Amino acid sequence: MILIISRNGVPVRLTTERWDHIVSQHPEMATLRDKVLETVGTPDMIQAGDYSEILAIRHYPVTPLTSKHLIVAYRESAADDGFILTAYLARRPSARREVIWKR
Repeated sequence: MILIISRNGVPVRLTTERWDHIVSQHPEMATLRDKVLETVGTPDMIQAGDYSEILAIRHYPVTPLTSKHLIVAYRESAADDGFILTAYLARRPSARREVIWKR
């Protein structure tokens, strides 16, 4: 298990089980674990998810799929606990989601 502090100051966990899930669903993510953690800690933008999750978004000019945005969905379940749900690469952030914070 790895911990990263979110922009809100909450420790967010990335467990082995979640990392295995992310890589099984999105094999292109296999080499991007450090970038997933970096995205939670220092995002370019934060959007609201559909089910009270938080979407941390950061643009990377170089990824296994060219220039993409890395999106990490996570929950802050308490002031001192959070956990990553999933992560994936996207061409751009969703235009329909509420922007909570932007750099």
